[in-house]
Amino acid sequence: MKHSLPLLAAALLMTACTAANDPPTSAADAAREAADKAVASLPAETSDPESLGDLSWTKGAMVAAADPRAVEAGLEILRQGGNAIDAAIAVHAVLGLVEPQSSGLGGGAFMVYYDRAKDEITVFDGRETAPAAATRDLFIKDGQVMDFVPAWQSGRSVGVPGQVALYKTAHDAAGQADWASLFQPAIKLAEDGWVVSPRIADLLANERLRAAVRLDDNPVTAAYFYPDGAPLQVGDTRTNPDYAATLKAVAAEGPSAFYKGALAEAIVEAVQEGPDGGSMTLDDLANYEVKVRPALCGVLQTGYKLCSAPPPSSGGVAQNEIMGLYELLKPGPNVKATPEAFLKTFVDAQRLAYADRDHYVADADVVPVPAADLINPDYLKARSAQVFEPNEHAVPGDPGVALGRDPIRPMWGEDATEHAPGTTHISIIDADGNAVSMTTTVEAAFGSSRMAGGFLLNNQLTDFSRQPEMGGKPVANAPAGGKRPRSSMSPTLVFDPDGDLFMVTGSPGGNSIVAYVAKTLVGVLEWGHTAQEAVDLPNIIARGDTIGVEVDRDGGPQAAEALRDMGYTVEERTGENSGLHVIVVRDDHLEGAADPRREGIAKALE
Repeated sequence: MKHSLPLLAAALLMTACTAANDPPTSAADAAREAADKAVASLPAETSDPESLGDLSWTKGAMVAAADPRAVEAGLEILRQGGNAIDAAIAVHAVLGLVEPQSSGLGGGAFMVYYDRAKDEITVFDGRETAPAAATRDLFIKDGQVMDFVPAWQSGRSVGVPGQVALYKTAHDAAGQADWASLFQPAIKLAEDGWVVSPRIADLLANERLRAAVRLDDNPVTAAYFYPDGAPLQVGDTRTNPDYAATLKAVAAEGPSAFYKGALAEAIVEAVQEGPDGGSMTLDDLANYEVKVRPALCGVLQTGYKLCSAPPPSSGGVAQNEIMGLYELLKPGPNVKATPEAFLKTFVDAQRLAYADRDHYVADADVVPVPAADLINPDYLKARSAQVFEPNEHAVPGDPGVALGRDPIRPMWGEDATEHAPGTTHISIIDADGNAVSMTTTVEAAFGSSRMAGGFLLNNQLTDFSRQPEMGGKPVANAPAGGKRPRSSMSPTLVFDPDGDLFMVTGSPGGNSIVAYVAKTLVGVLEWGHTAQEAVDLPNIIARGDTIGVEVDRDGGPQAAEALRDMGYTVEERTGENSGLHVIVVRDDHLEGAADPRREGIAKALE
């Protein structure tokens, strides 16, 4: 009998609970049985398998991203013999044009890449860095901590962009297609004109957002997004010759066209202009380096391996901690549990993991981050005994104490940095079974509202703690010159107990990314859902003392009521900003999912 979590009010979860006398069933069994019943799978075929991929991989290829035009660009690269890295670059170059509110060349990313032939997982860290002149008081003005909106719209918020350097580092490491060819779809679209979609049109017309950002005040961005003083409308066609010129230069000259010369000068000028201009220099741009790191992986009790990006990304720590705690806290196979018990388990696992993430995760090249300790099974066992009562304040654990060493929690002050949602995620599996999970961002919507070369510049440095000290102690995620700010981005790969690729997942959404991605992991691995069913579940975000519940999705109101009845403080939310893109590997095909809350699709290579 399949054991997956029951529906909460016919929508939140899927099947009947385990009865007291039922034998235990693994997540692998549940997932495989769910595959047999999946109705939304996307089988893939190739017209010439020998030219497109390794015959030992028979599952096909797929691209899932936030815009159909970007997905098609990636599929075209795969048709031409490119691999997952090549396709990811092409996809993102288009997204930077048609979804500039979320990401672009002026931002940064984490890419997790799986090379199937080598059985290797590599993380390319293209996170933005603070200018060399930045100090811990980056967001202190006139002796006071700047509020978020003025900091967001200031030049101080702009980090040195890492996206273009990440493209080249990843391509040099494992790309197959001609470098220049990867930018052709985006160049053509920029020159011919792209059609404005509902999501960006709605954002540009949103009066609350317009009051906060400087898009319609800055002459450069106003001319592009608000021609003749009015926001771009759905169906408008917009060319971007500056973006096309930038991509042509990068295609011909590589990253030097971005990090040196006239474009670099334009970036620095845009950053340094008021209000509250930043300190970025030409040397900061010229000295930017992508960090190539090992993935941070953990193995669940079921044998599934979760791999994501290490700090300054939260992915490797938070996803492994949530799933490891969920396994320890969930009702046992011989317990006749209610649906609410499993919901509570997911919430409690999040609260524990978020508190640890907020306290410890930062740039491990600058401050000590106990990443391996936080996902150590012995620490997880100790942490699972520290579940907070619903009305208790969530506080971090101490892996030093739990693992028999000196305390480490007192090193740092409490950090409650808010990360605004302005991000996108790309999931790809190619015809050889290689995979990319890449989350990329300009931070908040439309970044810093500053533009150069046809693209927006990020406000990534507001992901630092603007308050550098709390309770007389430094905050681990405080600003510093050359430091990378903490990120919630969680690009994740999952491998089955046999070591084979099983799942590619990730999402935008600011601090809530951690919860969004965890929802897909628990949904597929624990509750037996298909990829799309897991994505469609209402989002439940348990960071801190208030549980955010998405109530405009089926099952959301019932989940909110159940959590209130348990004693949690619940915030009912609508318009959640997830943008999950998921691919699950089934026995004979790839099963894709795109978040209905945005405009993306998951499409197989045919």
